[in-house]
Amino acid sequence: KTGDAALAKSIADAEAKMPEVTADIEAGEAEVKQLKSDLKSHRADRAAAKEAMAQATAIREKEAGIFASLKAEADANIAALTKATAAVEKGMGGSFLQTTDAQVLRKLVMGQSSMNDYEREELTAFLSSGEKYAPQSGQIVGILKQMTDTMVKELAAASADEAAAIKVYDELMAAKEKEVNALTKSIEEKMVRLGDLQVKIVEMKEDLDDTGKALLEDKKFLADLSKNCALKTKEHEENMKP
Repeated sequence: KTGDAALAKSIADAEAKMPEVTADIEAGEAEVKQLKSDLKSHRADRAAAKEAMAQATAIREKEAGIFASLKAEADANIAALTKATAAVEKGMGGSFLQTTDAQVLRKLVMGQSSMNDYEREELTAFLSSGEKYAPQSGQIVGILKQMTDTMVKELAAASADEAAAIKVYDELMAAKEKEVNALTKSIEEKMVRLGDLQVKIVEMKEDLDDTGKALLEDKKFLADLSKNCALKTKEHEENMKP
């Protein structure tokens, strides 16, 4: 009778436990599926962010190279204009024409599309005739100063654009770096969670299997016990008859 009650309780406990463990396994497997989906999405987002950073860096390097070339040329032109202006003002235009700065200025005049024909002709005549050319120095100085002011303004505008582009790039990189770090942290945390959960699911499945086997054994043993108890009770009653 005592064994009967103990087995019945064990069976009842097992029958109550198995649906709970099964539900926990299903919930765990659903979470595993979600974690794997999240990890795939996070990795794709991180790769996209890194690619965006790489593309932005390539564009920024190209823009920086273009600006560096533009600035170097502008600095050389402004320097040549400044020296030419000073030389003409001092009455030393002829000696200036023998310098490398004069060569820079010649190239600038030939390539300056915004210059009007009169100014181009005056400067070309000045740069080509050497000591023989003697126009009113004020005309040449005026043209040179105007060209200098224009180039200084253009360089300032280009420098401002470059500074703005650098600011935009730095802000983008900071935002993308923050995004990459957040995604990396999330990936690492979910990888740990996924590993722990997969181990737990294996353990729950083993527990479910063990509980199922124990339940079958308990039911079989209870059936045998009930049968044997009935037999022994009958034998006992027969023996107790007078």
